[in-house]
Amino acid sequence: MADRPLIGPVPPSSLVRTSSSGIRRRVLPADLLRNASRRLRIMCLVGCGLWTLGSVLGHLAERAMSQGNSRWLRLEGPDGIAGLSVLVSLLVFFYARSTDREPTSILNLGLGYMVFTAFALGLTFHWVPMSVSPSIAPQISWIGAVVLMFAAIVPSTPAKTFAAGFVAVSMNPIAMWIARARGLWNFEPPSDALLMHYPDYLLLGVAVVISHVVTGLGQEVAKARAMGSYQLGELLGRGGMGEVYHARHRMLARPAAIKLIRPEMLGGTDPAAAQLAVARFRREAETAASLRSPHTVELYDFGVTDDKTLYFVMELLEGLTLESLVRRHGALPAGRVVHILRQVCASLEEAHVRGLVHRDIKPANIHVGRVGLVDDFVKVLDFGLVKPISEGTMEHSLATQGGLVIGTPGYMAPEMALSAQVDGRADLYSVGCVAYYLLTGRQVFEGDTVMKVFAQHLQATPTPPSQRGPYAVPPDLERIVLSCLAKNPEDRPRTAATLDRQLAAADADPWSDDDARKWWEAVPPPPGGLEANGDQPTEEYGRGASVTRTAIDL
Repeated sequence: MADRPLIGPVPPSSLVRTSSSGIRRRVLPADLLRNASRRLRIMCLVGCGLWTLGSVLGHLAERAMSQGNSRWLRLEGPDGIAGLSVLVSLLVFFYARSTDREPTSILNLGLGYMVFTAFALGLTFHWVPMSVSPSIAPQISWIGAVVLMFAAIVPSTPAKTFAAGFVAVSMNPIAMWIARARGLWNFEPPSDALLMHYPDYLLLGVAVVISHVVTGLGQEVAKARAMGSYQLGELLGRGGMGEVYHARHRMLARPAAIKLIRPEMLGGTDPAAAQLAVARFRREAETAASLRSPHTVELYDFGVTDDKTLYFVMELLEGLTLESLVRRHGALPAGRVVHILRQVCASLEEAHVRGLVHRDIKPANIHVGRVGLVDDFVKVLDFGLVKPISEGTMEHSLATQGGLVIGTPGYMAPEMALSAQVDGRADLYSVGCVAYYLLTGRQVFEGDTVMKVFAQHLQATPTPPSQRGPYAVPPDLERIVLSCLAKNPEDRPRTAATLDRQLAAADADPWSDDDARKWWEAVPPPPGGLEANGDQPTEEYGRGASVTRTAIDL
């Protein structure tokens, strides 16, 4: 059978290192990196203040020695260097303030900022002409101190620290050679520049040790935050809320997928909202873990780390989400659509009987692939934040939680958009939208804004799928799909079991296990393996296996 990408439902992004086996491992937890990026911003402001203060004090000293005959401002020399350094410091500060920047990219920029600062310091120290040959004696300069500070404040791998630090401490010799070429300094031989500043290179060795210690402490923190009995492995995908990692149980060696939710997405800066989100997560994850349908993705474990990061441990699945399936291979024939939808109904029927509404049925939350020896086996994902029907109105459906909307507009039932009370028939509306997408390769309603899509779900009559898809759609199957898309819940199938019986009676060419096996055997493996295939796993997880993404931050 052809290889298929591994998908399973998702720790926040962090500085990672790739081993020879291709496994990406965390070097520092993401919250430590974010704290380091905040310290970098503070360093930028301190740099602005020191450059300004140093320039002013230098002028005061010069005017005192020249009895007020010197100018306050020059656009060249140390004044120009100080002005450029202040400008660069402010640019780095404002760049690092952006909340959508990756912490690792900010810290890499911080290493570049360190090199620039070292170059500016080197030029400033060696700008003043020497009337006599300088006394060449080993000395520790401010550049060495700057490299030490950055090693502690801007954590990176020892290799990166050494590379950037070596360039930085070389700025003093380079500046001396520039001053010698301009006739400002006179020393022989040129290698004296290295002799004078070799102590800075010794400090670079200390900086590398500091970097090694800091990253080692970060790894210890990451180990302390291990997700229960599971060890993180290869990154499978990245989405708006966090990341999905391949994982393995420490004792059982059972493969799994771990998804972590970024703490800041739970309630922003509002502790009360974050606490409410964590409480809801615990309650609803416990409910989801009780579901036993073979067509519902199995939840092995869940919890909250000490830093309030939420995590799910789920079964690792082999195959594709329906969204990826249609994007790669186009619309599906009617018989295969019926085969898939009946399995979705089996999953939803158990949830509805238990009084739960999924609330985010969509192609990206339905997985199809191999389970055991069965192909085209369907698993419904993202049961992590189902809603008990007994809780009444959907007070958070279109309303926001921390300014974030629940649900997916293209597959949302009208009553959810209206924040009305919902039951399992809201999920059946979404099943109708999924069926329409599978038959046509297009959503029921499309628009360039969310509100236009909402308005169509509330008012517009859908175009029959037989008029938009490449395959023939049996009339009775089309009637079933359109009945699921009825605006009034009373006009839809009453239960998932009812819908399943209707689909079983539809006059569609049956899709057999042999058809499924032949189809999957004919599917070519994605070029380059999991991380290089045309549908990036990171993109797929951004939509597909995001249990709390749709319920918290969509």
